[in-house]
Amino acid sequence: MHSPHDPYVRVRGAREHNLKGVDVDIPRDVLTVFTGVSGSGKSSLAFGTVYAEAQRRYFESVAPYARRLIHQVGAPKVAEITGLPPAVSLQQRRSAPTSRSSVGTVTNLSHSLRMLYSRAGEYPPGAERLDSDAFSPNTAAGACPECHGLGRVHRTTEESLVPDPALSIREGAIAAWPGAWQGKNLRDILDALGHDVDRRWRDLPAEEREWILFTDEQPVVTVHPVRDADRIQRPYQGTYMSARRYVMKTFSDSKSPTLRARAERFLVSAPCPACGGSRLRPEALAVTFAGCTIAELAGLALTELAATLDGAASSETARVLTEDLRTRIGPVVELGLGYLSLDRATPTLSAGELQRLRLATQLRSGLFGVVYVLDEPSAGLHPADTEALLRVLARLKAAGNTVFVVEHHLDVVRGADWLVDVGPRAGEHGGRVLHSGPVAELAAVADSATARFLFDDSPAALRQVRAPRGRLKVGPVTRHNLRGVTAEFPLGVFTAVTGVSGSGKSTLIGEIAEELAGVGRLVSVDQKPIGRTPRSNLATYTGLFDVVRKVFAATDEARARAYGAGRFSFNVAGGTPSGGGRCDTCQGEGFVSVELLFLPSTYAPCPDCGGARYNPETLEVVYRGRNIAQVLDLTVEAAAEFFADTPAVARSLGTLLDVGLGYLRLGQPATELSGGEAQRIKLASELQRGRRGHTLYLLDEPTTGLHPADVEVLMRQLHGLVDAGHTVVVVEHDMSVVAGADWVIDLGPGGGDAGGRIVAAGPPAEVARAGGSATAPYLARVMG
Repeated sequence: MHSPHDPYVRVRGAREHNLKGVDVDIPRDVLTVFTGVSGSGKSSLAFGTVYAEAQRRYFESVAPYARRLIHQVGAPKVAEITGLPPAVSLQQRRSAPTSRSSVGTVTNLSHSLRMLYSRAGEYPPGAERLDSDAFSPNTAAGACPECHGLGRVHRTTEESLVPDPALSIREGAIAAWPGAWQGKNLRDILDALGHDVDRRWRDLPAEEREWILFTDEQPVVTVHPVRDADRIQRPYQGTYMSARRYVMKTFSDSKSPTLRARAERFLVSAPCPACGGSRLRPEALAVTFAGCTIAELAGLALTELAATLDGAASSETARVLTEDLRTRIGPVVELGLGYLSLDRATPTLSAGELQRLRLATQLRSGLFGVVYVLDEPSAGLHPADTEALLRVLARLKAAGNTVFVVEHHLDVVRGADWLVDVGPRAGEHGGRVLHSGPVAELAAVADSATARFLFDDSPAALRQVRAPRGRLKVGPVTRHNLRGVTAEFPLGVFTAVTGVSGSGKSTLIGEIAEELAGVGRLVSVDQKPIGRTPRSNLATYTGLFDVVRKVFAATDEARARAYGAGRFSFNVAGGTPSGGGRCDTCQGEGFVSVELLFLPSTYAPCPDCGGARYNPETLEVVYRGRNIAQVLDLTVEAAAEFFADTPAVARSLGTLLDVGLGYLRLGQPATELSGGEAQRIKLASELQRGRRGHTLYLLDEPTTGLHPADVEVLMRQLHGLVDAGHTVVVVEHDMSVVAGADWVIDLGPGGGDAGGRIVAAGPPAEVARAGGSATAPYLARVMG
């Protein structure tokens, strides 16, 4: 039995995912980094085992009703863990935050700012003091009544409703109207009301056009349809509805996503005329501090906000509140996020930015004696900001906490006190702890893929820089922090766009469009999820599953039972031989959603099918000894051997192996995939299509979440695309990738208003010598 003062967290017999009965001892009160190739099992150990067990113990201590719900979620597969303190997890959440969530709400800074305006703001003479809620656009007391606190209104314009004014109404000038008989009906009613439906739209009088499109009147008129020779059409009473009314009604009331999406095409989003986009009531906007409204301060970059608050206090209350705000802003700026403003919507942030915001908030929470489990906090960080991240992690540790970090960034790994290396490879070939001890001792571990990169100081092998076969001019771009920036991207080569977080990289490449001369076909591969529920997975997204289902439908057993390919889909309801074969309890998801009342809802395996997704009859059909659920449980690597002689499946699996995803399971739910994995699946789907002419590939940080060994695999693929005559443009922080590019465009020098300019452009060796560039010194270090 270990003593209660045992300084180690001791894990025994961990079998979560691919872990092979792992035993490991990790010291408390130090910074421990978990490393290993993608899919080796490091997250299964840190999050799936250690954090999950800490969470389960917390749940065990709460009300019996909550405990009953927790049992549905299940406990991690581990024999025992001793010496485990309470844990706080800061994962790169895959969930989509709402548009009302902002930097201010995530960090609680908005609350402090509202308190400042409520208690210490300058009110107009005679105005009564407002509660802090009255300064929030997310409460009934504060939201602008016109836009309900969203800051924007959807409206229609003549241009949006009638894109081609050269057409007549009969020819379909009013594009927003429905098609088929409903649209004909509205044209006939207009005709019966005495409007000229055969005259060109632009030739109709302005007031007539205005009435047709925007009236709220709904006159009823008798319509006498034109008689067709083959059928008799009787007169009927028709009710007129203007184009605007039709669009707004469809957009707000329709249950059909297709109809709603169609209606949305005819809407124009504009700042709310009542609040000017500030989202607040006039009473709140009448209160000022330091001469600014709360909306104006919330729109400033955090570095500017801190400077504005400095010395602005005129009373003791104001001094205390501004001081509190400035100390809360400090850690956010320290983590390289000073360019963000409080009103910046959370959905526009990258996963790395969001995680660092939550990390900054934890620094102020004053917790001690807990385990912080972090998921790649360096994701999306420029090397210049990684040093600040290490300082912040050291402060969490100094406050008496244990810090566990799953990480690939070698500078973070070098800064650790203890290293747990998992491997040696991914999936079935991983799941073992190769080393648990001080960082330097990993050098003696022959099997470790991490050791090869961690202790290799030799400069990057220089590649022959390719010659471009033309240039693509983008700009001038004035958007976000870019002010009239013009960039030239060489065609037929590999270009890396670099710069600190918030310097304008994503904004610049977002301006590359298919319409620009020289682009040809454009493929933009982002990190957005490939699906929002467990129903979407690797096999369905890549189209691989269609072929697998046909293979099962062609077996003798399936033919004897008259099972078609649809029977093997978990998206088709069961019940009949010709119907689908999914489990009806979980409707083919394999999981049921467990609502946890005071906590975010979570998914638990289906109690009937145990996560197999199918009903028992469907699972009786086997192909080469495996049923459809067992095939979905294969890793890409194992499936490539299993389907080696089925060309359509083998090609799909081959491209997934090429981008380093051999460790993923075919049926792995989209909800379990990281942003980097989702991006590589999209890239693999693109690679398996036949190449047609020149394609420009745009990738935003493709190496996020990748071990250096996997980066090599991915880079071989991307350079292969360039060698085949295509153009690749990547936004990238990994200096080894930048060193291997043909051309570098470096933005900066800082983030937000301190960035937005092209600091240097040229081959890597040239940019590494550029003065005033935050990237140059780090690139020079890699290039030796």
